[in-house]
Amino acid sequence: MSKNPLCEVFGFPIANVSKNAQHFRKSRLCPYNNVSANCTKDKAQNPLGVCSIFEGDGIAVTCPIRFRQNWIIASDTADYFFGPGTLWTSLSEIRLSDNNGKSAGNIDLVLVAYDEDGSLLDFGAVEVQAVYISGNIRQPFEKYMESMSPAFLWNTGYNYPKADYLSSSRKRLIPQLMFKGTIINSWNKKISVVLHESFYNTLPALPEVHKDESDVAWFIYGLEYNETEKLYSLVKRNVVYTKFAGALQKISIPVPGKLEDFVKILQRKLDKKLENENSPETDNPANMFRFLNGGDD
Repeated sequence: MSKNPLCEVFGFPIANVSKNAQHFRKSRLCPYNNVSANCTKDKAQNPLGVCSIFEGDGIAVTCPIRFRQNWIIASDTADYFFGPGTLWTSLSEIRLSDNNGKSAGNIDLVLVAYDEDGSLLDFGAVEVQAVYISGNIRQPFEKYMESMSPAFLWNTGYNYPKADYLSSSRKRLIPQLMFKGTIINSWNKKISVVLHESFYNTLPALPEVHKDESDVAWFIYGLEYNETEKLYSLVKRNVVYTKFAGALQKISIPVPGKLEDFVKILQRKLDKKLENENSPETDNPANMFRFLNGGDD
């Protein structure tokens, strides 16, 4: 069985064979406001230009830069951070340190409000989270780039690329909020978390509060396909307002499974172990020695 895991490559669906799409692919360009004109994902000299992948019947955004399309995440989160009419701008990849000067990581995007003299008045932090991929996405990507055929297919099976939402939340989202988020929250500054809808839907239901009481807003986006242009556009689906402590606790503490289910697993393991230990071939070391040497002398 074959199918195609590649949704967008260098900003364009592979079904899009327009001159513009071919230009971006051949020059390995990024249309989503990267730090450079070129895509720099994974390797600057040989970038992995996969913006999103097909996941079942849906799509998973796999590159955080993909969320910068038309900078709608900046204008959306600015409305949360600041009042109407505020002068603001965005700053990317700002280093954050703890009290000992040890790095807590970089903030993806910081929106800063300023007055007419250019003096900083306020700021808010934006954390953008794409999804990890399990399996191998580079192999199908490089194979596709050889022909750039809109009819590209890739065999399913072991190592077929798919979204790894569990690792994305446990190894990325939760640590980012624990380290960077805790510092920002201690300063009484607001945080916005930007996620694709497929990622957000894998999280537990967060305890919501009124916008005015919140200190974290979860901005949830989707991709809508335009058949005429053969392009996906980033669109805001929803905003969920929460308190920092309540949201972090909800996503970082697992809901316990049933004790009886775990006991059943232990019992099966124990039965198997005792059965092996009491088998005729292994209950007597001397018998085992003769068995391993082909039988009696």
